[in-house]
Amino acid sequence: MIMLDFSNWAQWGNRLDLLKDLHFPGVYALLISDDDMSGKPFEWQKEIVYFGMTNSVTGLKGRLSQFNNTLHDKRGHGGGERFRFDYGDGADLAKKLFVSVCPFACEGHENTPANLRIFGTVAMAEYIAFAEYVDRYGALPKYNDKKVSPKRKKSGFH
Repeated sequence: MIMLDFSNWAQWGNRLDLLKDLHFPGVYALLISDDDMSGKPFEWQKEIVYFGMTNSVTGLKGRLSQFNNTLHDKRGHGGGERFRFDYGDGADLAKKLFVSVCPFACEGHENTPANLRIFGTVAMAEYIAFAEYVDRYGALPKYNDKKVSPKRKKSGFH
């Protein structure tokens, strides 16, 4: 079984504090809270509203950057568009948004057998996170559940 080793929570505006791990592929969790979760260890909690993953060359940093662009009225992240439909002001949402990452170290992004195994593990890890959340709370996180939060286009995006 794959062990998910998520980082401490970082407030969205401070996500680059996780920089040492952001160049790798991995899974990330997003949580919305009025309480300051900064620096607190990752725990499974109902306030987690989204799990995502990336195997892109730009790693977790690139994927979180796409999400940030969507918070600021640009396109680039389908899950982010689901958030924006509920939260008209992405800057206000960002103030109570927290991120935790679970990186998977690899050597570059070439399609070597070792890297391909890691990329597959990342995809599986996202589903393991979904399963763990469903085991605990009976449903997917809000913005992963396409029935609860379908992808809709918010007017005003560029």
